[in-house]
Formats: sequence, C-alpha cells, structure tokens
Amino acid sequence: MSRRYLFTSESVTEGHPDKICDQISDTIIDALLTEDPASRVAAEVVVNTGLVLITGEISTKANINYVNLARKKIAEIGYTDAVNGFSANSASVLIALDEQSPDIAQGVNVAQETRAQDSDEAFDRIGAGDQGIMFGFACNETPEFMPLPISLAHRIARRLAAVRKTGDLPYLRPDGKTQVTVVYEDGKPVGIDTILISTQHTATIDDISDDAAIQARIKADLWDLVVQPIFSDIDVKPDEQTRFLVNPTGKFVIGGPQGDSGLTGRKIIVDTYGGYSRHGGGAFSGKDPTKVDRSAAYAARYAAKNIVAAGLAEKCEVQLSYAIGVARPVSVFVDTFGTGKISDERLLELVKEHFELRPAGIIHVFNLRNLPSERGGRFYQDVAAYGHLGRMDLDLPWERTDKVDLLKQAIS
Repeated sequence: MSRRYLFTSESVTEGHPDKICDQISDTIIDALLTEDPASRVAAEVVVNTGLVLITGEISTKANINYVNLARKKIAEIGYTDAVNGFSANSASVLIALDEQSPDIAQGVNVAQETRAQDSDEAFDRIGAGDQGIMFGFACNETPEFMPLPISLAHRIARRLAAVRKTGDLPYLRPDGKTQVTVVYEDGKPVGIDTILISTQHTATIDDISDDAAIQARIKADLWDLVVQPIFSDIDVKPDEQTRFLVNPTGKFVIGGPQGDSGLTGRKIIVDTYGGYSRHGGGAFSGKDPTKVDRSAAYAARYAAKNIVAAGLAEKCEVQLSYAIGVARPVSVFVDTFGTGKISDERLLELVKEHFELRPAGIIHVFNLRNLPSERGGRFYQDVAAYGHLGRMDLDLPWERTDKVDLLKQAIS
C-alpha cells in the first residue's frame, strides 16, 4: 500500500526582522575577514522599531565602521523610509562588543600565526572552536539536491523580493514569508497542496483603499508574477486542487522591525533544509569559520551532496560532532534512509577517507577566511538570506560536486 503524506517548509524574505539581523551579522564577518582573515567573530544583532543593537565578542586587527556597515545593509534590503518605523538613515545603531574569551580562543590558536597552519600537521593541532553537532543533507528531489518544499519556498521568497526591487510590484514592502506544502507518495513529491505568501504592502494600492479589494489585487499579482514563473522548470506543479493563500489575516501593512523584533540566528531551519533533515541547533550567521556550527555544517552538506550526486543514494544525511579544542570529529554518522546503493557503513568509510572534516582543514579546503576579499568584500552576507545551502545562484565551495568521480571510482 502506498503512503501519501504532506510536508511543509517555509522561507522568509531579506526584509524579515530576523533576516535583517543575520545579514548585518554576516556583513560584519565579511568586512572583518577582508581586512584581517584571522579575525575571531561572534556578532549578534537585535533590531526593533528604530533600533539596531550590535553585540557579541570580536577579536580582530581590522578597523571597520560598524554603524556605517549596518546602515548600508539596511538600505540595500529596502528600508529607506522612516514612515515604516525603521530606516537606514534614522534608526539608532548601538554598539556593545567585547573581545573573545581567551579560554575559548586557546583551542584554535595553535599554529594560528604560522604559515604552516595549512599543513596536514597543523590541521591535527588546531581544534574546534566549540563543541556541538552538525548535520548535512542532500536528496535527488531537485537539481540542487535539496528537498522540494524548502527549494520552492526559497524560490518564491527570492522572487517576491525581485519584483519589489524591479518595480514590477511597487506596493510591496521588504518584510515577507513564504510556505509551501508538498504532496508525497512513497517518499516522492507528486503535487503541491498549499502555497502561502504573507507580504508587507502599502496601505493603499493605486486608488484602491478597501482591504478586501487590496488583498484580491495582491493575490492576483503574486500568482502571475511570483508563483507561476518559479515553476517553469519544476516537474511538480500547482493544479486546480492547490490552495493559494495570501495575507490570511486580511492585510500586512505594519511589518519589519516595527511589527516584530529581530535577532541573529533565529531562522536556522530556513537557513538549512526546511525541517526535512535534522538540525544540530547551531546558527550560522555572525560566526567566523573557526566556529564549527557553520564550517562543519557546510562540510557535512558537501559530503552528503557528493554522495547523492554520485548516485550512491537517493537521500543522505551526515552527522558530525566535535569537542572544543579537538581537531578530529568525535563522531561521524551516515544515514541514507534505506536508499543507499551501497551500505551506510561503506559510505561512512568513504566520507572519512575522502572528505576533510577537521575544522582548520575545512577552512583551507573551502578557503573560508579569504573568500570575502576575493569576492569584492562580500560573501557571507549573500548566503544570510534565502538559504546557505542549495544556492544555484552563487558559487559556493560546499555546493560543488567535485568528489563524484572519486566516489564512483572508490566503489568500482
């Protein structure tokens, strides 16, 4: 008997309060690593009506203007009008930063100042910046090897921002959320049950002031200009049974930090697999690459994606765990949920043999310290919205499938 079920994932736009914080935090990462690649950063941001608070622990030789960085990013996102209760020029930006604890830093300071830090010996000597567990996942539901629900939710969210910025839908405002419910049969996506979009908008549209008429206009526009275009290359499409919900409360005029406070690291499921895979609990944004919450999660995704891309499994999840100050993972676990073409035990051996899992080695393989300076001073801020994983629009080192041939040869 076939099993039919629904699975839902959500995304948010770059103007969502939590995502504003993630992007400011990662803009700070970009700026600090560009000037001083050895910077140690844990940058947290809070936003509320008319307020930005930058706090955390930072040790760096870089000299940057945190206030200007925050204002520039807020303007780029689209908050430029004080009428919205939050804007780049009028918000108060407060700074409350300390240096990183030396007790935490000592575990990753070994060989830090020497050119030999990129050697195999140094990789064994430079420990993880903290303890924790991280998961990486991949499946063959989409070209980017991501689960279909989160892939669609991100596509819709990015498209929602695009039509606002191009002026195709000038009444839209930066804050927004998307959600997609996919129908599965026997583990395969077969239909779209529900599409939900909540988007901030102006109080009136053209000459329309009636709330019901405004929502009808928004719904029609979003279907034509946002939803339909993103399904052009997707086999599973909406049909007459698909529910399309827009601003279910009736309107969404007050939004952004005026409508709700925001905090760095509060959208970890949006950042990863939409709940389809397990999550270790650690956020990504605002953390320099020595923090394994970030770098090891990227490494786990890299391993899982190459396994699926090589045809060795239809789904693959890789778990890593670390102890602070210890270089090699405490544990490595591979689960293919019964879809593996070879045993999970053999895949575990391949992961350990062919993928760098030591924190300093991950940083070296992905070039995580130098990418911002190589890409015009911005790298991490570009993954701070619309997902850190499965990004087809960015050349991310952990999204490459350059281990596929090696894995195939290893089992031939």
